[in-house]
Amino acid sequence: MSMNMKTLLGLLRDYARTNTNRRPARPIQVVKTAVPYAGNSGQAVVRWFGHSALMLELDGKILLIDPMFGAAPSPVPIFGGKRYSKTAPLALEQLPPIDVVLISHDHYDHLDYGSIMKIKDRVKQFIVPLGVAAHLERWGVPSEKIQEHDWWSEFHYEGLDLACTPARHFSGRGLGDRESTLWCSWVIKGREVSIFFSGDSGYADHFQEIGRKYGPFDVTFMECGQYDSRWAGIHMVPEETVQAHQDVGGNLLIPIHWGAFTLSLHEWTDPIERASKAAADKKVPLAAPQIGQALVIGAAEYPTSPWWKSV
Repeated sequence: MSMNMKTLLGLLRDYARTNTNRRPARPIQVVKTAVPYAGNSGQAVVRWFGHSALMLELDGKILLIDPMFGAAPSPVPIFGGKRYSKTAPLALEQLPPIDVVLISHDHYDHLDYGSIMKIKDRVKQFIVPLGVAAHLERWGVPSEKIQEHDWWSEFHYEGLDLACTPARHFSGRGLGDRESTLWCSWVIKGREVSIFFSGDSGYADHFQEIGRKYGPFDVTFMECGQYDSRWAGIHMVPEETVQAHQDVGGNLLIPIHWGAFTLSLHEWTDPIERASKAAADKKVPLAAPQIGQALVIGAAEYPTSPWWKSV
């Protein structure tokens, strides 16, 4: 991410240009979520809430991953603007008790102060990479409700097997704290379902290593969006997203890190269009649920309708 003055000035110039396709022409519609879907059915159910936020119901547990439900992904309005939908797809105040919140890193579009403040009293356990606990403690989360983990840490939590795994990214929420906390991906294994969440990451050989150690996976949630050639080392282009999915031994691919905010310069539908094509070329099953839509992992069919084309 080191940039010389020429590159930085070019980036500022490009952000200042008007590109009507960098955001939807009108607010996108979301599927409103108020209560868990699975109940006592025993099914593993996931809802994607745009960008990287997920709610996972697995083996009777409710997990939130990178629960960013705020209106903007950055304290600087020029970067990210407002959420594509008029409101967040999840009424946080109506959620039942949350068993686990997993955080991949401390960037504003993944660790959101407002969202944490709304849910912190109903979360049993926060599980985060090294150093991120300090943010949560400063926001009033008791230290006994936080676990910190390093890369390759393996642990159990109430019947779930989890591992904190590498990613190729960086961290920091201000001018002076860059790389002061760790960033990661997550492996989540239930009784019958195995899940990989990539967090933010550039493409590298750590995906193959994770696949050898923990694969195969029933479903992967792979970063796909906010890319640019100037930061190719820390964000994947969609074709790399599909390759990373194959590297870890994934079955169903669900691209994330798109569909909610504009943090880069590509058109807002470019990630899912290119990922869909690359997945079809490689015969990789890909699901594209509408934001907030419940998806049953292991179902015979998955949502594939290109809902973004009607926005």
